Amino acid sequence: MNTAVTFVPSISRLKRALCACPFDWLGLHVGSGGKGLVIRVWRPDAAAIKVIEYPTEKNIGVMKSTEAGVFELLLPRRRKCFTYQLQLTLHQGGQLRLFDPYQFGEYVLKQSDLDNTALYQHLGAHLHVHQFNSKHNISGVLFRVYAPNAASVSVVGDFNAWDGRISPLASADDGIWRLFVPGIKEGMLYKYELHDSQGRLLELKADPFGEYAEQWPGLASIVYNRARYQWRDSQWLETRKDKQGYDQPITAYEVHAGSWRRKPNGDFLTYRDLAHQLVPYLKKMAFTHVELMPISEHPLYDSWGYQPIGMFAPTSRYGTPDDFKYFVDCCHQQGIGVIMDWVPAHFPEDSHGLALFDGTPLYEYADAQRGWHPDWQTHIYDFGKPWVGDFLVSNALYWLEEFHIDGLRVDAVASMLYLDYSRNHGEWEPNIYGGNENLEAIALLRRFNETVYARHPDVITFAEESTSWPGVSRPLYDNGLGFGYKWNMGWMHDSLNYIKNDPVYRKYHHDQMTFSTIYAWSENFILSLSHDEMVYGKGTLLSRMPGDHWQRFANLRAYLAFMYTHPGKKLLFMGAEIGSPNEWNHKGELDWTLLDNKKSQHTGIQILVRTLNKLYREMPELHELDTKKEGFQWLVSDDSEQSVFAFTRYASDGHHIVVINNLTAVVRHNYCIGVPSLKKYINVLNTDDTRFGGSGMLRGEKIQAESMPMHSQKQCLRLTLPPLATVIFKPKNA
Repeated sequence: MNTAVTFVPSISRLKRALCACPFDWLGLHVGSGGKGLVIRVWRPDAAAIKVIEYPTEKNIGVMKSTEAGVFELLLPRRRKCFTYQLQLTLHQGGQLRLFDPYQFGEYVLKQSDLDNTALYQHLGAHLHVHQFNSKHNISGVLFRVYAPNAASVSVVGDFNAWDGRISPLASADDGIWRLFVPGIKEGMLYKYELHDSQGRLLELKADPFGEYAEQWPGLASIVYNRARYQWRDSQWLETRKDKQGYDQPITAYEVHAGSWRRKPNGDFLTYRDLAHQLVPYLKKMAFTHVELMPISEHPLYDSWGYQPIGMFAPTSRYGTPDDFKYFVDCCHQQGIGVIMDWVPAHFPEDSHGLALFDGTPLYEYADAQRGWHPDWQTHIYDFGKPWVGDFLVSNALYWLEEFHIDGLRVDAVASMLYLDYSRNHGEWEPNIYGGNENLEAIALLRRFNETVYARHPDVITFAEESTSWPGVSRPLYDNGLGFGYKWNMGWMHDSLNYIKNDPVYRKYHHDQMTFSTIYAWSENFILSLSHDEMVYGKGTLLSRMPGDHWQRFANLRAYLAFMYTHPGKKLLFMGAEIGSPNEWNHKGELDWTLLDNKKSQHTGIQILVRTLNKLYREMPELHELDTKKEGFQWLVSDDSEQSVFAFTRYASDGHHIVVINNLTAVVRHNYCIGVPSLKKYINVLNTDDTRFGGSGMLRGEKIQAESMPMHSQKQCLRLTLPPLATVIFKPKNA
């Protein structure tokens, strides 16, 4: 029961949905002068209201209508509070039985201590049960939304005919508006109706903490039961720390969920379809992880998910949140980790989203020089606001904790770090020290990594950072940003620029293939051939390759093997593993018909990628010391005239392999390469193998090292190098 009346809102404010303190007047109160009880109800849609005690079903009385929409019932002889329902006779006809939400004031007037790193546990729409007694519970939804600068907030939805006058929320000093509405069930649609500080009505807003969202045109939030799904991935979670360390293999398959494959009628695959089709494919191809392009709800499909609105909602294009959990669960049960692209840098200006949420720039920078991204035409989060920091960090934890995500790849980190990113002179202001660093974004990224790794030390964070910013993947105590890995954009640009050259001219660009080892251990790198390299007229990996049909595939095979043997974890965008000749089209699906011919070059590329994944996982030499300099040694780095590269990769126990790349179309006979051991070497991979679509040009699968000094080694291998090929040799019995 609420306390005695201290403030009576004007009827006009109720009619205009501008009441910020509904519990001061509505609900069950002590009567005037402390005598008896009084019930007040505001229902402009009702013609008459009867009060019924719960659960006794006792008829308490008919409420008196004191003014249109305002009902009151005086109970002068009652002293003890009780629970009641309202029997409404509606103007439009029909009756409605419900609990008066304003009799449950304890849920909204009591301010609990919030866990700022888990705001999703407090904010949003939460199914809630009011325990009336041992036999009777009252179920509903507890709404909480942060809008400190709003004059009023109401929740609207199916349950009140989207009438913003009926269900005003109560404000509090912490800026969080609250209301428990009995009777609302899972699956019901809702939004928030807000008036700004001047009383102006804003566009209806989706719930910033909504966990399930309606697609266009409604775009409403949907009440979701987070606790229902029963996970079956405990074995994966218990052993995850042993599978995601720096000495472990990580080979990720980047996927856009809407265009990997489509149904025969062109519809999207659901999350459960992906669980039954994509997961077996990942298993067959021996990828350790799948990286999903952004799953957070985004109104524009063409944004690929990089302009999210519902940061806490997996897009409903492909199913329910439980369906997405099922997909992650199936990945884990097959030993496959799930990495998710996460977008904390910016958000779109859609009116139902975060932009000017309470009539003020609550989430974004107010200054357009900081708060507007010219490239993407989006708002930029105000990284310095405590609320924004709490919102983003708690969102990251939400995906890790509620959806068991194993890693977060943070998108567009460079755009966060630099105040002058994509801005010309005069379009930005320096920080307090006169530099171009966004100190607030730096602090947020450090906090994000510190919090994530403190709570979940067995997950991974990745930075898509395209500049030479120092220490991106270095620990906080070493003045780093604290990420687990950084995308190696330099390696990607240099190696792709090299490989697109005709082999005749590659000798003039030799350093583009060797330069990466100058900085390869300055960060913990992941070598990424991502979706960004398959769009906007860039072509595909295959279309970049020079030469005739056979040479293009040979170049691609050699290049992919170079990637898998180069230090660093691996990421490959979908379609690259089948040598797709066409740029990625998010409105279609991959060119799966390319594999119809089991002897085609495309099938050969797929077999090669599967083989590379298996070798990378099975051979410690290829992954254990990815992040340490002692895991790599050049043997031949200066043979630019013949475009030959050779190096060793070492495991932590000292075992090694030898990798040789011949990136011309010329067969190299009697080519001598120094090796660390006077042993017989076994060929474990040859990208020119006929099963991959090659010519099979390799003289002998086992070669005895000779006692002849070469390349700073005491012995060497004399062998025939196949054209446009990468070969791997391993000492016998190593």
